[in-house]
Amino acid sequence: MKKVVRRYRSLPIRSRLALLVAAAVAFAVAAVSVTCWFIVQGKLYGQLNDELDKSMRMGRDQAAVALNDCDQTPRENVGWGPRNYFQVVLEDGTACVMPFSAGVVKVTESDKEVVSSTDRLTGLRRNGTDADGNDVRILTVPETFIDRNTGETTNVALISAVPLKGTQSTLNDLALILLLVSGIGVVGAGAAGLAVARAGLRPVDKLTEAVEHVARTEDLSIRIPVEEEAEDEVARLSRSFNSMTSALANSRELQQQLIADAGHELRTPLTSLRTNIELLTRSEETGRPIPADDRKALLASVKAQMTELASLIGDLQELSRSDSDQQGARLLQVVDFQDTVESALRRARLRGPELTITAALQPWYVRAEPSTLERAIVNILDNAVKFSPEGGSIEVALDAGVLTVRDHGPGIPADELPHVFDRFWRSPSARALPGSGLGLSIVARTVEQAGGEVALSRADGGGTLATVRLPGAATAPPEGPETA
Repeated sequence: MKKVVRRYRSLPIRSRLALLVAAAVAFAVAAVSVTCWFIVQGKLYGQLNDELDKSMRMGRDQAAVALNDCDQTPRENVGWGPRNYFQVVLEDGTACVMPFSAGVVKVTESDKEVVSSTDRLTGLRRNGTDADGNDVRILTVPETFIDRNTGETTNVALISAVPLKGTQSTLNDLALILLLVSGIGVVGAGAAGLAVARAGLRPVDKLTEAVEHVARTEDLSIRIPVEEEAEDEVARLSRSFNSMTSALANSRELQQQLIADAGHELRTPLTSLRTNIELLTRSEETGRPIPADDRKALLASVKAQMTELASLIGDLQELSRSDSDQQGARLLQVVDFQDTVESALRRARLRGPELTITAALQPWYVRAEPSTLERAIVNILDNAVKFSPEGGSIEVALDAGVLTVRDHGPGIPADELPHVFDRFWRSPSARALPGSGLGLSIVARTVEQAGGEVALSRADGGGTLATVRLPGAATAPPEGPETA
């Protein structure tokens, strides 16, 4: 059985469907054929039974003659024709055959038992044979004869029979016809099932070819045509495949764009580093010392470029991790948002000591990754420090989970606001300032992972207003840190 199951599972799906259809049709046809055969058999035997009843009524009047002149072999066959059998059975099993009987029916023990039976309505109906071995349908009923002279009673059994040859021939022919029709039906069902399976699985074949093409060529532009009104499983699978390849293509395009943008951004600090290092190396090789102030400026530039390069690489590493990697690898904790903002403010004040930074912070607790959330807030404050005029001010407020950072710089033009969270995007007016163009991308990603939202807008009276909304509560939950 296991071998059969393994062989079945190794077949192509269309062959399995064809076999299943053929098996189902075979079962249905077999059930119908058997039912039909038994119905026809019942009808034919009903006709024979009716004929036996009629024969019994006709022969009952002649039974006394056969009993008085008992003969165990038929004589002249007149009156009924060669089809009918009729005889009287005594208690000892002796058969007295009517002169017009077509032959002698073999008497069995059941026939002898009918002699003493009191059921004179139905009698005994069975299949048997005559003396020549021919199959016959038999009706045996009890009968009692009274001698008019002596008044003695004699219990006998009357047997009437008709041959079964014609009926059996008809049933055999019917069985053969049903067998042939069933075989043709099963073969036709198998062929139809195979044709239907091929037609039904044609979209799956296209899908398979598309998947193999993608695996072979890595071409993600391929699409499977799907009818708009189609809602079956194959159509849904095709739409899902198209969505998957489209998402993969977009992901690859973003990856390629990230690599290209990263290469472009890395080229600037690397070029500056190489130039400065070449100047220092050439000074050492030629023995011409660089003036102290120029040397100090070169070393400061090298240090600044190294810092910018390290920051850029860190930002790239942060953005290169997928969302699932970050969610699976990091521990989300209940974080005191007020403390996080205060820590970020301390770092911002060190970077802009000439600025006035005011803060009005209310308690708020959120679920996030602590270091990543602090880095995002630092990036927002760094932007505010970077674009604030010398001696300017920055207002920071945290109330009911809404953090606002307002600077008084030049602000962001309205046509540039939709692009501020794009990777490596930098305003044309800010390209001369240090930065990689990844800070706000990290902010947007961090806030979204914490279930919040972030936005930049032009502030009334000039400057930029950054707004961060994070879900949480004003009091810390009693359970403390939790895993995401």
